[in-house]
Amino acid sequence: MSNQLFVGTRKGLFELKRSAKSWQIQRTWFLGDNVPMLLPDSRDGSLYVAINHGHFGNKLHRLDSGADKWTEITAPAYPPRPEGLPKVLNSMGSPEPDWKLQLVWILETAGPDRAGSLWAGTVPGGLFFSPDRGATWELNRPLWDDPSRPHWVGGGMDQPGVHSVCVDPRDSNRVSLGISSAGVWQTNDNGKSWSCDGKGMRAEYMPPEMQFDPKVQDPHRLVQSPTNPDVFWVQHHNGIFHSTDCAKNWQEISSPPVPASVFGFAVAVHPRDAGTAWFVPGIKDEKRIPVAGKLIVSRTHDGGKSFQALTGGLPQEHAYDLVFRHCLDVDQTGDTLAFGSTTGSLFTTDDGGDQWTRLPHQLPPVYCVRFGN
Repeated sequence: MSNQLFVGTRKGLFELKRSAKSWQIQRTWFLGDNVPMLLPDSRDGSLYVAINHGHFGNKLHRLDSGADKWTEITAPAYPPRPEGLPKVLNSMGSPEPDWKLQLVWILETAGPDRAGSLWAGTVPGGLFFSPDRGATWELNRPLWDDPSRPHWVGGGMDQPGVHSVCVDPRDSNRVSLGISSAGVWQTNDNGKSWSCDGKGMRAEYMPPEMQFDPKVQDPHRLVQSPTNPDVFWVQHHNGIFHSTDCAKNWQEISSPPVPASVFGFAVAVHPRDAGTAWFVPGIKDEKRIPVAGKLIVSRTHDGGKSFQALTGGLPQEHAYDLVFRHCLDVDQTGDTLAFGSTTGSLFTTDDGGDQWTRLPHQLPPVYCVRFGN
């Protein structure tokens, strides 16, 4: 099981180590800074972190294996908008966003066979590639220049954003993206061309004639099974969706967890069992708190046919924890999971979620949780 856990928060980055009895904070970095994303790179042991300084912009840093000091690396940057290019209105009547980096929303490695190469998904909807450990970044123009892109709308963010990047373990040229709110996009040629796949997804918030349009879907989080890569899970704005044909067709889960809610942000899939996945449900839209004030994790072992409501060790009254899309992670054993919430609570389990332990540390609001190498 993993003995290292990284937590990005509203006020800094925390490294936790497992002792004989519990998890303890080992080191802290960037205290006071907003850390929306981090990436432990198992290929070389380095650690990447994104810092959002708000008005002062976004920065990226890398901590090399064995090093004590961070190296500031280049942050993705959009090219200048061509002069005279007209701005269009999206499906909600808002103008296309400016060509300016607002947030690094996801960092992922570009595959085990591409040492040092990285993907970065951003707001307002751009995907960037680095071949050199973040020294340089290039905007993926085929996706950015897709005719539909100016019409994309925001979800939880005011602007559209790439928040999920799944690299197929069989072929690093095959990459799948989750975009709020533009659906699931895929490439089979390392980003030279893209298709929007999402047959079966339903966006209940759209007019009836648009609800099944793949390009208006709001997948809150997209994950891919590492051992059965044809299987994907999506926690959507208004449902849970499951695909067994490499994200081309989707089935909406008809039997929701208990208490009955299919809204949430986070999803994690078991590293070896593609039919086992975990979610953290809540009340959607303006509420965004656990149903009935009870914090639960829902788990399926059978591809979404049935769910268990996992409550052991979780508060069952006056719980107001919201778990963001990158705040639930599972380690390589499939038994150890961790999630953090907007209240600064951090929970772990070593039995697949049957029993949870709340760590004694009161953290700032949690934005990203990832196990170490």
